[in-house]
Amino acid sequence: MRLKIILTLAIGVIIAVLIFVIIGPGNKRKQAKYLEYRIAEKNSKVLPRPDSMSKVMKEAENSLKKGDYALAKLKYQELVNNYPNSEKISIWQKTVDDINIKIILNGVMCDGFTIYEIQSGDSLSKIARQFNTTVDLIKKSNYLTSDQISRGRKLKIWTRKFSCFVDKSQNILLLKSKDEVIKSYVVSTGKDNSTPIGTFKIVTKIENPTWYKNNKAIPPSSPENILGTRWMGFDIDSYGIHGTTDPGSLGKQVTQGCVRMKNEDVEELYIFLPQGSEVTIVD
Repeated sequence: MRLKIILTLAIGVIIAVLIFVIIGPGNKRKQAKYLEYRIAEKNSKVLPRPDSMSKVMKEAENSLKKGDYALAKLKYQELVNNYPNSEKISIWQKTVDDINIKIILNGVMCDGFTIYEIQSGDSLSKIARQFNTTVDLIKKSNYLTSDQISRGRKLKIWTRKFSCFVDKSQNILLLKSKDEVIKSYVVSTGKDNSTPIGTFKIVTKIENPTWYKNNKAIPPSSPENILGTRWMGFDIDSYGIHGTTDPGSLGKQVTQGCVRMKNEDVEELYIFLPQGSEVTIVD
């Protein structure tokens, strides 16, 4: 029995010495982290290895600075998925949203893009109709400064269908492409639950719209024009998505029933959504 006790103590001393040698003398913080990790292993609990989050953050930030949007998105999404309780989660998610937009607008080749060679008789509007996209998006993703195109040139065309999902209870709008959420936006919806629910289609798109109130036309330049810089009307009369002259009202249920967005946000959304795009609104 005494021999067994002595052997047990000796083994414990050897393990302690090994930990001390491996980790290094005088570094109690590292020793504590190492012991915590080994204890968690014994209890079948998974702990992130020390400094792994900061390492991924550095890789994400460096990739973004270099303009490597595909890798940056992968790293920021890794942070969102693996560290959901971090105080930085909202910043990471917003960064993923912004990267998604950059990838599409900058024509970064990925699964959503196809290459199209311009044929004789083509125009940007014809190509946009063919692929159910917008002229604006084709121009942006191919760095075109005019509508003039030449036969034989190859264009990057986004082929995945865009749609919107609006949650009235949260006052958020999600831009989706196929099943992927591309970006979320803060919006305002109708007071007294006046925004209709259901799935609608965008049938009209107008830049700098005129607002008609009490049979009076209010021009887009007027501060009284509440529609802001863009209008996307639904296939239900008098309802749609538009900008605002009152960004302070966003995030609230204050409109006459339309979905209201910040001007720069609705201008961005306008680029992606062709006529016929579906907008689903839920309570």
